[in-house]
Amino acid sequence: MTSDRDPYLLRQEPYYHAQGNEISLYEAAYAARLPVMVKGPTGCGKSRFVEYMAWKLCKPLITVACNEDMTAADLLGRYLLDASGTRWQDGPLTTAARIGAICYLDEIVEARQDTTVVIHPLTDHRRTLPLDKKGELIAAHPDFQLVVSYNPGYQSLLKDLKQSTRQRFTAFDFDYPDGALECRIIARETGIDEAIAAQLVKVAQSGRNLKGHGLDEGISTRLAVYAASLIQRGVAAPDACRMAMVRPITDDADIRSTLEQVIDAVFAAPAA
Repeated sequence: MTSDRDPYLLRQEPYYHAQGNEISLYEAAYAARLPVMVKGPTGCGKSRFVEYMAWKLCKPLITVACNEDMTAADLLGRYLLDASGTRWQDGPLTTAARIGAICYLDEIVEARQDTTVVIHPLTDHRRTLPLDKKGELIAAHPDFQLVVSYNPGYQSLLKDLKQSTRQRFTAFDFDYPDGALECRIIARETGIDEAIAAQLVKVAQSGRNLKGHGLDEGISTRLAVYAASLIQRGVAAPDACRMAMVRPITDDADIRSTLEQVIDAVFAAPAA
């Protein structure tokens, strides 16, 4: 027999390698049903971590990719017209609160601040969600938890969370894994030889060293995985690095030249 939760359950274990004690800390936060904030640079594993924890806890996961056009109705729901007249359709936040899912708001700072305030009643002792348009007050399911993420590197006065929102969450700080672990992750994700994975990590680390010196963001683990995937499909390693690790992050000719010199040097030497 199926339930409303089934479509949101993860059937396969997402690959995730812990960097510290974040798994046990998250389990404690979930046991207390505390809201969680996950902060870290692009492509460092924030979303994968949330997926892994939902799988490990056997809880449904509903993910929302936040954007500046997202309205409160996009989260809560709205009335729709159909052949029978009007009907109410729950939004993802409302669905999660009803069925007891983990609701993951990815890159929450991209959403307008007048939209994010709708989460406040769910993130304190009330654990309720008012649907003003419907005249309904939802008491969140006992299994419900709210998780948000964002990249502090893109903070600004216009794109940041209000203190009234921040102080409703527990928080994790994520960063790119150390070289040895990142190498294992790339090899595990793509099946590539660890020696080549180690070379990709060298290129990625060189790019990260340029953050704040011409680059807004470093080369992510995700992009290194993309490069490894291309190499696995027969693309020459330098070409894969240029396509997946350099061109997406900058159009600056000088920075591209610097990174391409690193690529040539790394792949000219025998793999360690």
